[in-house]
Amino acid sequence: GLMKGDKREEPGPGLEPTAPPPPTEEEEALLEFHRSYRELFQFFCSNTTIHGAIRLVCSQHNRMKTAFWAVLWLCTFGMMYWQFGLLFEEYFSYPVSLNINLNSDKLVFPAVTICTLNPYRYREIKEELEELDRITEQTLFDLYKYNSSNTLVAHARVRRDLREPLPHPLQRLAVPAPPHSARRVRSATSSVRDNNPQVNRKDWKIGFQLCNQNKSDCFYQTYSSGVDAVREWYHFHYINILSRRRDTSPSLEEDALGKFIFACRFNQVSCNEANYSHFHHPIYGNCYTFNDKNSSNLWMSSMPGVNNGLSLTLRTEQNDFIPLLSTVTGARVMVHGQDEPAFMDDGGFNLRPGVETSIGMSKEAVDRLGGDYGDCTKNGSDVPVKNLYRSKYTQQVCIHSCFQQNMVKECGCAYIFYPLPPGMEFCDYRKHNSWGYCYYKLQDAFSSDRLGCFTKCRKPCRTGSSRCCLYRTIIPSRTKETELPKSTSSSRS
Repeated sequence: GLMKGDKREEPGPGLEPTAPPPPTEEEEALLEFHRSYRELFQFFCSNTTIHGAIRLVCSQHNRMKTAFWAVLWLCTFGMMYWQFGLLFEEYFSYPVSLNINLNSDKLVFPAVTICTLNPYRYREIKEELEELDRITEQTLFDLYKYNSSNTLVAHARVRRDLREPLPHPLQRLAVPAPPHSARRVRSATSSVRDNNPQVNRKDWKIGFQLCNQNKSDCFYQTYSSGVDAVREWYHFHYINILSRRRDTSPSLEEDALGKFIFACRFNQVSCNEANYSHFHHPIYGNCYTFNDKNSSNLWMSSMPGVNNGLSLTLRTEQNDFIPLLSTVTGARVMVHGQDEPAFMDDGGFNLRPGVETSIGMSKEAVDRLGGDYGDCTKNGSDVPVKNLYRSKYTQQVCIHSCFQQNMVKECGCAYIFYPLPPGMEFCDYRKHNSWGYCYYKLQDAFSSDRLGCFTKCRKPCRTGSSRCCLYRTIIPSRTKETELPKSTSSSRS
């Protein structure tokens, strides 16, 4: 401090002020500015822990070494970011790992549907079927001179006295087929005999004509094989005959099951009526489903082997069958879930008569991830197709329902092999004379997925199905054949 009388010494004009003290090392480390990017880069390379970066500074007087380490350093950074890119790409692709577990636990035995492979002739339409058979036999004789029976002469006489000739007669067409504009629409009352030219078989096709409602557009459903043409033509008329029945599922006769199934056992215990249900298939005849959801007690399976499953002894009846609808004899079998319909055309297989067949099954459960991982549906509620079956959602159920809905929308009637929607009728050319034209057009669009059914019907997120893993056929000895009647087969699963 200054005392009284002291004077403050002021610096003279010629003296410079003293410089501030230099900052300490701690103050200098807090913030440091660099004059250029080169100086910043040298500072980074000198203080970083990245391997090889210091070499860029130490070798700055050797341009070759500097260039080498610079390229090496950039390559390592590039590989690092490339690895980052692969990791992010894999993450956002939502990968799924597949886990397969093999278990031999106690499981619910699947439902087994077995059909006679023999279309049942209804008493109400037996006369119409016989008329169709006579016309078919005469058509085969007219086209191919094929005599399938010894009564063609008598049939030809009766054929002239038919009450009403069948529409859409079979015709032989020259190859190539006439152009669309030159096709003459034939009358529905024309006979097959009207188009019976004697030509070489290599020069013609066989088919039948289908037209729209006002007959302004027609096309021929043709085949190069006469057998295929006759069978499709017969199948087309058979559908119309079935459609005239109000009840497409006739009641089962009391002795029908006993005539077809001689013996039934599961785990060495005899079956009873509570273990099966019955329905009728228009092509495969009487069908019996064992262990379905309507059974009082579901069968359980815990051990493999032919003695621990379902054992059936069947009899194949050939006296009353329609040869153009069923060209084989035996039985049609399908294994499916209790809450799934039996699509005998899609998943069934045939059994030979006169042999013993063993079928080993395995259950397969698949869980699919939805959302961003895949396109599946939990119960079909988000699928824009109404389920026409009284069962849970499956992809086949959705596809068949989709076709039936398009059939009703485009053709105004329902296809008889699929469930009937409320308020609709099955297709019959006596009521819907152009349904055949619409059906074959729609079938072509369905096969090529122009209807979008295969796109709309997504796979379920959880499915459980039974698959055949072993198929063995044993031909019995002659002594074995004498123990059972003829046309008898044994099946085990």
